Amino acid sequence: MIRTTRAFVFATAILIGGGAGLRGAPRRITNDTQGAEARSQGTPDIARMDEIVQSYVSGKQFMGSVLVARGNDILFSKGYGFANLEWNIPNSPSTKFRLGSLTKQFTAASILLLEERGKLNVNDPVKHYMPDAPAAWDKITIFNVLTHTSGIPSFTSFPDYVSLEPFSATPTQLVARFRDKPLDFQPGEKWSYSNSGYVLLGYLIEKVSGESYEKFLQENIFTPLGMKDSGYDSSSAIIARRASGYAPSQDGPVNVGFIHMSIPFSAGALYSTTEDLLRWEQGLFGGKLLSPASLQKMTAPFKQDYAFGLEVRMVNGHQVIEHNGGIEGFNTHLAYYPGEKLVVMVLGNLSGAAPDDIAVKLGAVAHGEKVVLISERKAAAVDPKLFDGYVGSYEVIPSLVLTVTRNGDHLMMQATGAGKVEMFPDDDRDYFLKVVDAQITFVTDGQGQATELILHQNGLDLHGKRVEGLALPKEHKEISVDPKLFDGYVGSYELVPSFAVTVTREGDYLFAQATGQSKFEIFPESEKDYFYKVVDAQITFVTDGRGRATELILHQGGRDQHGKRVE
Repeated sequence: MIRTTRAFVFATAILIGGGAGLRGAPRRITNDTQGAEARSQGTPDIARMDEIVQSYVSGKQFMGSVLVARGNDILFSKGYGFANLEWNIPNSPSTKFRLGSLTKQFTAASILLLEERGKLNVNDPVKHYMPDAPAAWDKITIFNVLTHTSGIPSFTSFPDYVSLEPFSATPTQLVARFRDKPLDFQPGEKWSYSNSGYVLLGYLIEKVSGESYEKFLQENIFTPLGMKDSGYDSSSAIIARRASGYAPSQDGPVNVGFIHMSIPFSAGALYSTTEDLLRWEQGLFGGKLLSPASLQKMTAPFKQDYAFGLEVRMVNGHQVIEHNGGIEGFNTHLAYYPGEKLVVMVLGNLSGAAPDDIAVKLGAVAHGEKVVLISERKAAAVDPKLFDGYVGSYEVIPSLVLTVTRNGDHLMMQATGAGKVEMFPDDDRDYFLKVVDAQITFVTDGQGQATELILHQNGLDLHGKRVEGLALPKEHKEISVDPKLFDGYVGSYELVPSFAVTVTREGDYLFAQATGQSKFEIFPESEKDYFYKVVDAQITFVTDGRGRATELILHQGGRDQHGKRVE
């Protein structure tokens, strides 16, 4: 379902292990719009927009539909790849995609509609409408839940989440999964993205309105705004022009695992088209749905740029109101720039970060800004001795440290929990990555020693001060082993029900593929211990006396997860 972290991505995104489900906490991926070398804002370069999207299509990173509009004028609308690969049915502006966490803004708007009708008040405690709520929730207001400041832990991060994802559940049963869990923090004290919170809001909508969440949205949002191709997705209903969801792999796209659509509920269960989402944006921001006061509430950020189901921030001098989403096989991004009445949306049915990246770039082109694709960047020649002054650790935010190391004449970077990637020089102090669109500037003292770095990504400039005394990530060194060993490791290993790691051999190379994810090579550091280069994760094989693995142990994020071989 919805991803539970809100993070910048520095390398190939991969989650190995449990918790693969509801994705879509605002994931700020990339923006490569250095400078503002403007074209005429009145005549955006449509050919460049198509070229940007095609670069992701040809790189096998994107299938889906995109739309860019300014006011009532659609500037760019096109489908790419296939809605169904088995039947070679192409994507189009009328293809229906699962939205993931774009659902949250519809849930938030529903709460505000109920407030306008005197049915509730967002400043009221949740317990006012749910008298049997636990004592720990006494101070939690609906406002806290809307802004992810309630402290209620996100049920999609629970260890048993993946095992329960395929099975139907009622809203009451969903709430029961998290209602008695300890709060992560006191209400209003911090911000933490919580799918539980938005499930709780759907539960409250049903309780206060006396209607199902699905019926409330249909009668109060979809029908009034003429959104005939939108609705609550179903695991059983036949829905015309609905796209199938896929995940990338080294062998091409594969079908993703099953999620029962009762599970994402009001946090991520809706579907729509690019054409219908334009009607939504025009209706929401055009005053057709909410009063001006309610819209102001919905778009006023509280903590971490988050408002009600929307993120509000500045990108290259432009205010943008946006959110993204992800659910098995689908990733989405919807952005509105109020100053220009500009709408940018990207709906994809191939899992990955491309929709976020594409949306930011299309927005930049629409604003007349220069966009440089990774393939267009060329590394400059610099003296590798400079690298010695850059080696060290830099704390961007408390949970994210960038560690810079030197490997001969190559400068490397490793973000917390990610694999090590190479940086390439634009000049002596400015570097870029090739695995993702992000750039680094080193700020140095008079001796060439970096005191901080600046991460340029997704339209933001994030400063990371050098920090001393941090333990460097463990170096994993590849060794040579007899490839015949691999035959004993080939097979599938179940970490939790519905989530397995499948190990395959291709010649002298060993690969591992987690459910719904891409296949990646794993490298030996001993005969039984292997490591990924794309993410900070390792695998240990436990073997019998004949060298046949009976289980594997996944080491990731400080956890050791055991997966028994399944036949």
